[in-house]
Amino acid sequence: MRYHGLAALISLICLSASAAIAQEGDVAAGETVFKKCAVCHIADTDKNKVGPSLNHLFGRTAGTHPDFAYSAAMKAAGTAGLVWDEATLRDYLHDPKLKVKGTKMVFVGLKDDGDITNLLAYLKQFSK
Repeated sequence: MRYHGLAALISLICLSASAAIAQEGDVAAGETVFKKCAVCHIADTDKNKVGPSLNHLFGRTAGTHPDFAYSAAMKAAGTAGLVWDEATLRDYLHDPKLKVKGTKMVFVGLKDDGDITNLLAYLKQFSK
């Protein structure tokens, strides 16, 4: 009886840990997803490419990275209060043109929530 109780407790702990990892995302999987973004963006340094650097993205007001020529729509979104956090990035990554109408970003978005969760986990490591 004790063995079954211990086995059940260990199983519960393992399931809880997997659920936490699923919610937080997988950084390695996010790095793979980021390859779609890396054509235009960089995350590990603060240099702009075709798109703005995503280094220290979390907490940044939209349209404000220095030395990047944002669209008027992205600047207006920032002026209106758009700040990049998990929720706003998730919406934007699903459909950039819906979240910020008039953005010049041509990426159509990510449709898989798991990919977005993993990408956010990857990007978070560059916002610390």
